[in-house]
Amino acid sequence: MTSAAPAIPDPRAGPRRWGAIFAAIWLFYLLNPLEAAWEKRDTAAGWIGMVATVVFAVIYLGVFLLLRWRRPIGTPFRVTPSTAVGLTIVAVQAALAVLVCVCIGQQGTATAVYIAVTSVICLRTTWAWLVVVVVGVTTYTATIVVDGWHSDRGILFGVLVAGLAIWGISQLINRNIEVLAVREENARLALEDERNRFARDLHDILGHSLTVITVKAELAQKLFDVDPERARAEVSDLERLSRDALADVRRAVEGYRELTLPGEVARARMALEAAEIEAHLPSSTDDVPSSLRELFAWTIREGVTNVIRHSDARSCTVRLDATSVEVADDGRGPAAGESGHGLLGLRERAAAAGATVVTTALEPGFSLKVVTQ
Repeated sequence: MTSAAPAIPDPRAGPRRWGAIFAAIWLFYLLNPLEAAWEKRDTAAGWIGMVATVVFAVIYLGVFLLLRWRRPIGTPFRVTPSTAVGLTIVAVQAALAVLVCVCIGQQGTATAVYIAVTSVICLRTTWAWLVVVVVGVTTYTATIVVDGWHSDRGILFGVLVAGLAIWGISQLINRNIEVLAVREENARLALEDERNRFARDLHDILGHSLTVITVKAELAQKLFDVDPERARAEVSDLERLSRDALADVRRAVEGYRELTLPGEVARARMALEAAEIEAHLPSSTDDVPSSLRELFAWTIREGVTNVIRHSDARSCTVRLDATSVEVADDGRGPAAGESGHGLLGLRERAAAAGATVVTTALEPGFSLKVVTQ
């Protein structure tokens, strides 16, 4: 039995659905003009007022939902149409608002708040605030000059506050969208940087090892008939190199944060270059036996880290062979008696591997060396 395909989430669900509910809730304040029109239902003015109020509400809600639904997810809260279209929508609403006021009286001024909100949604900031101020002042003036109406400063306050509230909400949402976009871009760049670094480390781990393995394999093939003993030695060395390379790759793939000797040499090169310290590093790690590779990697990490942080050095040299690793610089060296936690930890690792940590003050500089006993 095949399982049903997973349902594709509706992009209009979630925040957009709640946005529609948020917009529809505020239609509650149009109940007053609608009720006033209903009380005059025995007249033509009453029916015209009801129809005009309903059409006004439909336009307000429709414009809000249409612009929100057409906005791609992750784009700014306000995706305004052209100025001409926005002004046309506002003009139609204003005409309906005037018709409602003519038919039912001062209760129709409740529509002014919705015109302010629509203008903020449909128009660019300058035009929006111009319309908000004009609508607020005009409506308030009408409550003063129209016979039978009473002065209502609250309508002016309501229009301005409604416009300010919607504008503030849009700015807040836009800032959040920008922050999320920046986070996503940073995450993408970090992932890309991690991939590039992993690719560089994997190249450094395998590049030289595979080259040496190829050369030794060719040499062993030529020596089988000429010098069988040396051919066997080359094959034995070939096996060790391949096992070490495989172990390094496994560490890099399975636990990328785990140290590998070739990877640590590569990271030391990048770190020293970034610190503008001239780097002299080994070109190969193949001579180091498997049992010492991790210890030597820790030594390089600890030594290079100290050079970058504390030495003020101009150059750093890493020397590597089958029995020892040394990190030397031409800086000022540590203060007398200074010994950090990293160096103490390195001594413990060295002791566990049967090696010794040797520190030497140079003229100038400092040397950190791990030698097998």
